[in-house]
Amino acid sequence: MISIAVSKGRILEETAPLLARVGVRPKEDPEASRKLVIGTGRRDVRLIVVRAADVPTYVQRGAAELGIAGKDVLVEHGGAGLYQPLDLGIARCRMMVAVRRGYDYRTAVRQGARLRVATKYVQATREHFASKGVHVDLIRLYGSMELAPLVDLADAIVDLVSTGGTLRANKLVPVEEIMPVSARLIVNQAALKTRRAELQPVIEAFARAAAELPRSRVRGAKR
Repeated sequence: MISIAVSKGRILEETAPLLARVGVRPKEDPEASRKLVIGTGRRDVRLIVVRAADVPTYVQRGAAELGIAGKDVLVEHGGAGLYQPLDLGIARCRMMVAVRRGYDYRTAVRQGARLRVATKYVQATREHFASKGVHVDLIRLYGSMELAPLVDLADAIVDLVSTGGTLRANKLVPVEEIMPVSARLIVNQAALKTRRAELQPVIEAFARAAAELPRSRVRGAKR
């Protein structure tokens, strides 16, 4: 049995066409079901439904041989014990620095101000500002990041952005891109060594499916 770790929401929604092309059709709707282990049309493949941030851990620890996770999640995890053979080209967006409208971010950085930055992407944010020689006080938040500059909790935020609609609605502006983000297929390194004959065809099937997926099906994050 091959287990594929996926998360509900946008990743699963945009992965569904890929899974169908690979022949992995869930026997019941993961979004509607309370089950966390779901059989598929392939007797040798099942889905395990986990929180997005936990997908790399399940794959790293061998609870799942394969998984689908965003690059943002993988950077935060560190990628230990994982092989990342394929960028699936779905769930595209950008990790950005954003500030409230009117805040002079460039001058603050140039003058060496110690910035207060709110984010749930602590590792990526720390590495980004360290590479620029900018001192930051990191404030970990798990949601409503846009609120932090408005109530003076932070000078800037780091979050995923696509259309920028949520930023504009809250009078924030993106000022710097940290990285482009998309979903990756990840594989347990040990499993790939010991079960290559089983896993490699699945990986190759995902590669073909991703190449054939109509670009119109690839949508940005709703931010």
